[in-house]
Amino acid sequence: MSGNAVAVGRKGMARVPGGVFAMGSLDFFPEEQPVREVVVEPFWIDIHPVTNAAFHRFVRETGYVTMAEREIDPANFPSADPADLVPGALVFRSPGKPVPLDDWHLWWSYVPGANWRHPGGPGTNLDGRTHHPVTHIAYADAAAYAEWAGKTLPNEAQWEFAARGGLDAATFPWGAEFAPRGRRMANTWMGRFPWEFLPGKGQTTQPGTTKVGTYPPNGYGLFDVAGNVWEWTTDYFRPEHRAPAGSCCAPATSAARADAPPEPEFGERFPRRVVKGGSYLCAPNYCLRYRPAARQGQTEDTATCHLGFRCAVSE
Repeated sequence: MSGNAVAVGRKGMARVPGGVFAMGSLDFFPEEQPVREVVVEPFWIDIHPVTNAAFHRFVRETGYVTMAEREIDPANFPSADPADLVPGALVFRSPGKPVPLDDWHLWWSYVPGANWRHPGGPGTNLDGRTHHPVTHIAYADAAAYAEWAGKTLPNEAQWEFAARGGLDAATFPWGAEFAPRGRRMANTWMGRFPWEFLPGKGQTTQPGTTKVGTYPPNGYGLFDVAGNVWEWTTDYFRPEHRAPAGSCCAPATSAARADAPPEPEFGERFPRRVVKGGSYLCAPNYCLRYRPAARQGQTEDTATCHLGFRCAVSE
């Protein structure tokens, strides 16, 4: 990568005041447990995910090539046919009918030539998506952009604290109800996943990203912290939170600090990082992870049509 980092500014960012909050949830999936109190120092975070326009500027000025565009090293996939090891990424394809929900291969396909420029594969482009979140971004791609911008990626606690928008105990970034007064609050899957899709604001007849800011912001002025795209954090993934000794929720005086993330699993070829926020493919009957407490592990080399990022700056 070439080019100099641009100066850090606060344009397009919101200041998050920091504090102590209860991280995680006991109400949904095991990996969100145990709930623990965590200290977050004040910081700044992008008000929305990095867009195609912003990422294009980065690529234009640096010549950066994303992971999905690079040649694949056969040594990393010794059991694969070398003829199959071509640059590309995972793209969602609706099966068009009800299918079992325990086999993701029924709706995900590895598409040669799919990348941030061609999110659906060859023949697709970014027309009409300039201000949509950039997708098909692997962890290294997000980290490279953040470094160029003079920022960092947020850690998991920072991301979750910011996504809550000051509503520490609420299920969603906007409160307790998924659709208050019937209002749709985020770009998430409506209908029966993965075959029945009911379009929302800013969408066509096909599932996909929406322009950033299409749905209302949370209490800190942040858009798309639920749905639209999953977002990378710097934390290595563990199947559960590391709890302070003694109980699920330690008092504030012994709260864990957000700047002490776990290390990767020993011997992992591709370590997993925590991704947050859910995406336009998260549905009540399948994912249900468009919540601040929700979390998943994603291998660092993963690039998909619903995976992006936003940046942060510490004070």
